[in-house]
Amino acid sequence: MSSSALQVGQSGLVFSGSIQRQLLIAIGSSTRLSKKRPAEDNDAPSMEGSKGHKVAKVHPFFSKSPKELKTTSAFQWHKPLGARSSCLYGTNLIPACSPKVAAFDLDGTLIKPSFGKGAVKKALKGSPPAWEWWKDKVPETLKDLNSEGYSIVIISNQAIKGASLITWKEKIGLIAAALPSVPFRILAAIAKDEYRKPMPGMWTELTKQFKDEGVEIDKTASFFVGDAAGRDSDFASTDRKWALNVDLPFFTPEEYFLKQPVQTKFKLDGFSVVDLPTLPLFSLDTPVIPDIRQREIVLLVGYPGVGKSTICQRYFVSQGYERINQDTLGTRPKCVAAVEKALQKDLSCVVDNTNRDVQTRKFYVDVARKFKVPIRCFVFSGTIELAWHNNLYRAFNQPPSTAPQERALVPYLAFTSFRDGYEEPTLSEGFSEIQTVNWVFEGTEEERKYWSMWLQIQGK
Repeated sequence: MSSSALQVGQSGLVFSGSIQRQLLIAIGSSTRLSKKRPAEDNDAPSMEGSKGHKVAKVHPFFSKSPKELKTTSAFQWHKPLGARSSCLYGTNLIPACSPKVAAFDLDGTLIKPSFGKGAVKKALKGSPPAWEWWKDKVPETLKDLNSEGYSIVIISNQAIKGASLITWKEKIGLIAAALPSVPFRILAAIAKDEYRKPMPGMWTELTKQFKDEGVEIDKTASFFVGDAAGRDSDFASTDRKWALNVDLPFFTPEEYFLKQPVQTKFKLDGFSVVDLPTLPLFSLDTPVIPDIRQREIVLLVGYPGVGKSTICQRYFVSQGYERINQDTLGTRPKCVAAVEKALQKDLSCVVDNTNRDVQTRKFYVDVARKFKVPIRCFVFSGTIELAWHNNLYRAFNQPPSTAPQERALVPYLAFTSFRDGYEEPTLSEGFSEIQTVNWVFEGTEEERKYWSMWLQIQGK
C-alpha cells in the first residue's frame, strides 16, 4: 500500500501514511522524554525544558481526543443552482459524466427516513447527525454501479432551512465519507419551484452539465429509484411522477435493491392533462366578432391562466378593441373609468380580468346601460386544477430550447379566492350573450411535451 493510502489504527481512526509517520515520531519523542525527566511546561513558548533539555511539541491535531476528531472526506458543496439558488449541488470525489446514469432518491431509498415508519433514531444532542443505510447492501450496490461505469446521482426534495439545513449538509458529508471510493453528485431542491420533484428542474440541470462535457445521457441505459411510488403504503407518488416526466425507467427500493417483483398496482393522484376532454374552443356557433360592428363591452370571466389574455389578444385586440386589465391599471375604479373613456372615443373594449362574482360584473353592466351598448360575457371553463397546472408550466417548465417570457408564479391563494367567490354568470345580470370558452392547448410538439408533464408542488 502506498504511503498516501489510508490506514486504520487500533483506535479505529483513519490516517494517511504521512500522518501516521508524524504521529509515530511524536509518540517516539514523548517516549524518549519519559526516560529522562518530564517536561515542566510543554505549552511554554520556549522549546527548552528544565536544565536545557529540548521538548518535542506535539501538533494540536494529535493532542485531540478521538471524539474531537472530525471525519473528513472528498465531498464538497458547490454554488447552488438556479436563479434563486434553490437547488443545492454537491459532489463526492470527482464524478465523471457517463451516458449511463443511476439516479436515486435519498430518504427512504438510500438511507432510512428521518421520520415516519422505519425512521432512524434521532441523534443525541451534540452528537453528529444520525443516519443509517436503508439496507446493508446499498453501499456495495453503489460501488458496483460505479465499477460498471454509471454516473451516480442523488435527487432529493428537502423542505428544511436554517440550523436544520446545516445539520442535513453535515449528514451528507458523513454519507460521502462512508463511500470513500464512490464518486457521486447530489442535487437537492429546497424551495417550492421548478426543482422540486416531480418538477423536472434537477434533471434539466443535470443534462445541461453533461452536455457541457460533451456527454448525452442514454435514458434507455439509465434509471431512477425512489420510494414515493404511489403504492398503498406510500406517502406520495412524487418519485414515480418525476421518472415519468424525465422519461427514465423507474424502480422502488424494494424492486431494485431487494429484487422484489415489480409493483403494478399504484395510484398517481392529482391533475393530469390526459384526463382533459376534447372540446371545441367556443360553445356557440355565433361569431366571436359580430358581423355588424357596433360599440360593445366584452367581459371575460375565469381563473388566472386559462387563456383569457390569449383570446383577448387574438380575437378582440387584433380587431381594434381596447383591452382593459386590472393588472396593468391597478384598481377596479381605474378599469371602469377606462371602459367609459373607450366608449366615449367610440371604441369597443374587452375587460380582461377574472370578474368572478355578480357584484364585480355589475360595475361594467351599469356602464353598458349608461352608454346604451350591449355587453357580452365570455366564460372560460378551465378548472382550478387546469389553471394551477398552466401557472406552473408558464412559471417553471417551458422548454429550455425556447426563449419564453419570464412569468412569476401566481400565488395559489389567487386561485382558491376565485373558486370560493365564484358566481356563474347569467343573462339576468344584463348580458346580451354568454359564450363558453374551453381550454385547447396550442403550441409546438416540444411545448406540448413539457406542458403534459406532471406539474405539481407539494401535491397541487
